[in-house]
Amino acid sequence: QVHLVESGGGLVQAGGSLRLSCAASGRTFSNYVMGWFRQAPGKEREFVGGISRSGLVTRYVDSVKDRFTITRDNAKNTVYLQMNSLKPEDTAVYYCAGRSGEIVTIIPAEYDYWGQGTQVTVSS
Repeated sequence: QVHLVESGGGLVQAGGSLRLSCAASGRTFSNYVMGWFRQAPGKEREFVGGISRSGLVTRYVDSVKDRFTITRDNAKNTVYLQMNSLKPEDTAVYYCAGRSGEIVTIIPAEYDYWGQGTQVTVSS
């Protein structure tokens, strides 16, 4: 079992930045591909980005490319989501998730473990 806890959400003005963290405990963190997802009210959960076990490969949804960056520190069992140039449409609950395997997949059902989520609100 892997336990994930997100932090770092909050209220920010458009154009601002936030860094989300996701701390993992339980099994060996470096064995898991990590993903970030978000869900806005009335919408389905959406893949934001993900990072391979080594941290060498990342993948992003087009809407956040060049604005968001995912990194991980396997020594600290933590994955990060740096969000710059935030827009009101980025407002959502953000979740981190982990999956066994090699591939950074965009499908929520393919992730085995989930955090509780952290709210990000971007005001215009």
